[in-house]
Amino acid sequence: MVPERLRPVLAEVAPLAGRFAAAGHRLYLVGGTVRDLLLGRPVEAIDYDLTTDARPEQIEAVVGPWAHAVWLQGKRFGTIGARRDGRDYEITTHRAEAYRPDSRKPDVVFSTEVEADLSRRDFTVNAMALDLGAGDAPELVDPFGGAADLAASRLRTPLSPEESFSDDPLRMLRAARFLAGYRLVPDGALVAAVKDLHPRLEIVSPERIRVELDKLLVVDQPEAGLLFLVETGLAEEFLPELPGMALEVDPVHHHKDVLAHTIAVVAKTRPERIVRLAALFHDVGKPKTRSFGPQGKVSFHHHEVVGARMTRERMQALRYPSEDIDAVSRLVELHLRFHTYKMGWTDSAVRRYVRDAGPLLAELNELTRCDCTTRNRRRAEELDRRMDALEARIEELAASEELARIRPDLDGNQVMAHLGLAPGPEVGRALDFLLELRLEEGPLGEEEAYRRLDAWWASHS
Repeated sequence: MVPERLRPVLAEVAPLAGRFAAAGHRLYLVGGTVRDLLLGRPVEAIDYDLTTDARPEQIEAVVGPWAHAVWLQGKRFGTIGARRDGRDYEITTHRAEAYRPDSRKPDVVFSTEVEADLSRRDFTVNAMALDLGAGDAPELVDPFGGAADLAASRLRTPLSPEESFSDDPLRMLRAARFLAGYRLVPDGALVAAVKDLHPRLEIVSPERIRVELDKLLVVDQPEAGLLFLVETGLAEEFLPELPGMALEVDPVHHHKDVLAHTIAVVAKTRPERIVRLAALFHDVGKPKTRSFGPQGKVSFHHHEVVGARMTRERMQALRYPSEDIDAVSRLVELHLRFHTYKMGWTDSAVRRYVRDAGPLLAELNELTRCDCTTRNRRRAEELDRRMDALEARIEELAASEELARIRPDLDGNQVMAHLGLAPGPEVGRALDFLLELRLEEGPLGEEEAYRRLDAWWASHS
């Protein structure tokens, strides 16, 4: 009998499976859909991964008349993409691929056996398939014990981990995501292989590493995965700043070193990529700025400035888009700004805080809140009250001013016309003066702005 949770999936893939059967081929559902079905998780995939004994040109012939769209970019690697009724299908010929020691690209060898295809997959929990041509109810193909490993919360590779990670070194980084995302415990042989083979990650492109790091960061509880990166030495290959924080004792959060504090902050933030990246990097400048004062007191002066520069350099090395780099480095630079206003927030201070945060205001506020990991309950509650007060002040000012778009009361054209100036640096200085007035005093109105501009121009001239 077909389990109820499987019925909607089968209803979608059955017509395609029937076409392959009619053409004399077998079709198997593979990948995360099978794993999540076994776990009883909702299947939320927007596409289905399938594998077949049909060769690429045969796949194309089968799906062409059925699909609403077909794409062939991966055909030489055995993959044909298809879309029907808003659902994407990726159908791949059974293959056994391996990476050459000096190459980032796989050598693709096609196979006629699904077991051979499954043997080349990353982990046993992903090396299972549903045979869609096995009668009314699909049969589970599980030659490497993936279902048992899921039940035992165990992470293993189908072949030896040395062979699996040599085939595709990115799998070592992917292991961290599966440990964290599925609460699995790594097999001892897997951990030993990562410790030995992590230098092999150098053949993997920065773009692929970046994508996998992002996926790890947005799982609900990424702590185990981040610790795995450090403890196995894998982080040294692409994010050496992370293990570099392990030895630095944070005097504010004295119960944790900087690495433990950083991982705790990442876990506290919402699972959204930019804010989690900012949490990961927010204290990255501490090792370089550590100094010792009287009685051995440790300080990290300007670590936010140094950290912002280090963040930018590391994210550039990982080929992040420039807008991501700008956003995350800006959050790192501003993450201590809240703590400089210990005596209360003037209207001017609130305006400057909002202006500096710009569109990242919500992310900055969340990072600031989550940066408090102290066990001192009274201190934590006090920081929360102060943050609540700041956000209330922002709402109050926003209700009376256009706080989200702070700008001078006059624009450049008005300044030039009023003072009889041509475009040039004097206009910029006048606008800077007006912006300072706007930040200090709020909206002035045009008449008052012209009066203040005249006084400034007279004294300036």
